[in-house]
Amino acid sequence: MTRRAVVLDCDTGTDDAVAIMLAALHPGLDLLGVTSVWGNVTVEHTTDNALRVLDHVGRHDVPVLRGADRPLGQAPDAAARARRLPPHLPLPPSSRAPAGDAVEWLVETLRATTRPVTLVATGPLTNVALAVAAAPTVVGAVAEVVLMGGGHARSNVTPSAERNVWWDAPAAQRVLQAGFERLVMVTLDATDQARATADDTARWRALGTPAGTATATLVEERLVQYGGPAPLHDPLTVAYLLDPEVVTLRHAHVAVETAGALTYGRTVIDLERVDGRPPNAHVALEVDVDRYFGLLSAAFG
Repeated sequence: MTRRAVVLDCDTGTDDAVAIMLAALHPGLDLLGVTSVWGNVTVEHTTDNALRVLDHVGRHDVPVLRGADRPLGQAPDAAARARRLPPHLPLPPSSRAPAGDAVEWLVETLRATTRPVTLVATGPLTNVALAVAAAPTVVGAVAEVVLMGGGHARSNVTPSAERNVWWDAPAAQRVLQAGFERLVMVTLDATDQARATADDTARWRALGTPAGTATATLVEERLVQYGGPAPLHDPLTVAYLLDPEVVTLRHAHVAVETAGALTYGRTVIDLERVDGRPPNAHVALEVDVDRYFGLLSAAFG
């Protein structure tokens, strides 16, 4: 089996952690490194959380690089809409330290690679935008960008916007305009359909593995946070790499609103190709939930 080289860029909270475990444990993926970014919590804590997750599943060999601690732009009313989440995941602390700067490592890794790299981003796109700005030619080393962000009919931080894009709308727009050969945007429309229940957590805990137990614990936290069935947004990006049929894609032009007072951070997805601009993204709007959760169970078992 040819293993796909993957870099995961994330603001490690509960569902990012499940994405890290899936990427770290599946034999079809070669996880080169995890780059942290501010978002769910501060970058100090997202970095620490990523280290905790990797160490918990025995992947001490995967480096974690500390990334951006603030956006390129500033979303309106950011402080008022900041998430109130526990800074640490309920996993043992790591004895490791970050291996360096995320943006520098991304540039160096992509410049040096002799094989195509897939870049998966599940938080604000600040690191990716900074790497492209620092070395535009690295775009050519990326076989595919898969990001969790944006929405067509769904939003979650304002009536118009999804959180990851809203947190750094200028960065998201730069990434969409960067000219990557293939960009897949896994939207809130798709991920919000994939809601885990207590039955799912019981099934993952019954696997009796470190990843199964950790996933159950993390998703149980999400059930409390959501007051019921809770979406697993971020792992769907990695699941797509392993089984592209888990989502349904539409090819469309996507732009990000960076100026509108009411629509800041909205992803404008031209599904009907009304304005004639060429498509720049493959957009996931639907998910096969049984296939998705079955993939998690198989990988963590």
